[in-house]
Amino acid sequence: MWPGRAWPLGATWGEESTNFAVYAPEATALWVCLFEDSPSSEEPVETRHELTEQTLGIWHGALPGVPRAQRYGFRADGPWDPDAGLRFNPAKLLLDPYALAVSGEFQTEPAVFGHVRTDDGQDLLEERDGRDSAPYVAKGVVVHDEFDWGGELPMQRRWRDTVIYELHVKGFTKLHDRIPEELRGTYAGLGHHVVTDYLHDLGVTAVELLPIHEFVSEPHLAAHGLTNYWGYNSLGYFAPHSAYSSSGDRGQQVSEFKQMVKNLHAAGIEVILDVVYNHTAEAGADGPTLSFRGLDDLGYYQRVHPDPRDRKQPDTYWDITGCGNTVDADHPAALRLILDSLRYWVTEMHVDGFRFDLVSALARTGHEVDMSCHFLTTIGQDPVLRHVKLIAEPWDTSMDGYRVGEFPPPWVEWNDQYRDTMRDFWRSSTDGVRNVATRLAGSSDLYLDDGRSPYASINFITAHDGFTLRDLVSYDRKHNEANGEKNRDGTDNNRSWNCGVEGETDDPEIIALRHRQAANLIATLCLSNGVPMITAGDERGRTQGGNNNPYSQDNEVSWIDWAPDDAWLGTFDITRVALQIRREHPALRQRHWFEGRPTIVGGPKDLAWIHPSGREMTGDDWQDSGLHVVGMFVSGDPLRSPGPRGEQQRDSSFLLWLNGSPSDCKITCPSNEWVQKGTVALSTDFGNPIGTLVSAGDTLTLAARSLVLLEQV
Repeated sequence: MWPGRAWPLGATWGEESTNFAVYAPEATALWVCLFEDSPSSEEPVETRHELTEQTLGIWHGALPGVPRAQRYGFRADGPWDPDAGLRFNPAKLLLDPYALAVSGEFQTEPAVFGHVRTDDGQDLLEERDGRDSAPYVAKGVVVHDEFDWGGELPMQRRWRDTVIYELHVKGFTKLHDRIPEELRGTYAGLGHHVVTDYLHDLGVTAVELLPIHEFVSEPHLAAHGLTNYWGYNSLGYFAPHSAYSSSGDRGQQVSEFKQMVKNLHAAGIEVILDVVYNHTAEAGADGPTLSFRGLDDLGYYQRVHPDPRDRKQPDTYWDITGCGNTVDADHPAALRLILDSLRYWVTEMHVDGFRFDLVSALARTGHEVDMSCHFLTTIGQDPVLRHVKLIAEPWDTSMDGYRVGEFPPPWVEWNDQYRDTMRDFWRSSTDGVRNVATRLAGSSDLYLDDGRSPYASINFITAHDGFTLRDLVSYDRKHNEANGEKNRDGTDNNRSWNCGVEGETDDPEIIALRHRQAANLIATLCLSNGVPMITAGDERGRTQGGNNNPYSQDNEVSWIDWAPDDAWLGTFDITRVALQIRREHPALRQRHWFEGRPTIVGGPKDLAWIHPSGREMTGDDWQDSGLHVVGMFVSGDPLRSPGPRGEQQRDSSFLLWLNGSPSDCKITCPSNEWVQKGTVALSTDFGNPIGTLVSAGDTLTLAARSLVLLEQV
């Protein structure tokens, strides 16, 4: 073992030697362990090399002659004092937190716990377990990848031109009959031209991938024969999840992931990662010892009490993630890990942005949510990260964690208030149309006061967590029995409506109503100001059978069914047309806020709200709790936003009528100098099909629960 160096962390391959560096400031001894396949045994042969150098808490050393694709792990020795937050156990093989690839699988065996766990599942937390965990845990892989990007540069698509499509790498292609069987459910499958052609045709500009950092399933799921399908149980923050690789797990997954990104970029589609830095797969004090806990338990995880070593209280994890632990992003080592990981995925893997799961758990100084905390401030100043797409899920599981509208620029946010308002409107459960109008126009109540633009609102109707669009209009109640938790998991606040029958039905009237409701919801999403996010398969009528929490369903419940007879073709068509209209008309995706006044002297208002009678809405109208019909006029002549050279931009003007009531409604198109006549550009009302000519002052009958978009001509 040569002295090596303390930077960079992880395993850095070189032709002469491979440098290993790992942060473990409280450890008294540390080994890097290399694993070779044995011709005479199923178990690999382990060779241990002690690291003798330590610099500022980082143990390091260099080994000559280590080949690429070498499997390795760490063992750390030191105090065993769980009440003081010290859980060193050299019997446990630890995954390198900076491993660039992971080989093998985690198995739920008593030996993977640092403390004694009996065969019948009892946890003796104060007793250190002496069984070797190496046969039951995954290993890191030494990676030196020479992928040819071909001079590719970041895409940097503007937020206002972005349409996000949230998908699961495996579930999106697992059942796709036009993709080679060996590629289904993999990175290569997602990068296949069949997928990129489909997304391009639909109008998607960015895919948001559910977690692809290396993750493991929770022990309680394994005990029930289930797995963590969604992947919100991260362990390796630099490693693409090996189970999604079609080419192997000895580092090939790195190149395969890069090729997927390159293919998506070639089709004009950005790649955004859903990242889970708020907790790790090691769970609470009774969880397994897989990596962080065995290296620096005190540094990586938040405590109820700042320093358990004062002995006033036993060590207790502070859990505001619902997963047993909370990563301490206020600690230098944990913050460095997060930032190094983010920069790696941008600079080396060429991803275009991140959606941060439960980001309020990270945005804290001590235990308090702090919008000037180290995590947010450092990212905002980082020369690499401040220019990529940064999306906050602006809450955690604590009472004070809900912070929608509060994250500073350049962050944008998942806007659950948009979701709830639009679900309520289309099931006729809103108190008038005041909030509906605010959400349609970009949610200025949340994002205007701190200088952000309408695109700070990521608008969505559904997401991976909850009902699909089809189930939203087919079920009043969740049906999660398959999860093995007696239907107690998942939210009861679905704001759904089954249209009269719970679940699937053969009634043609109910089926037609469900199709129209789904079309209403997704068309509204596509035409609202802000950034639309569509959940994969919603445009095809994907169903989870009423399961609103299928995180453990790695099967047909969660996978997309590509069979033509299961496709809701009308929903697909209206989604594609709505996105095409949005793409072609900058009036429907503006950067500046509407002001409700003309953009030029004598011109029309940039935004006007129209009463069904044809006049502009009055103060009394906004207070009318029984009003469920409204028209939204958006002027494109000219736009408030200038062109790229400062020139005035001109576009079509639009009038969007929405009828969320259960009854047909007669509406009168306004008659004034800025509305003359128009044609129906989009419609969920069979009585007003696309192409219908409408003149100022005309009276239309708008069907119950339908919308019509008029383009002025």
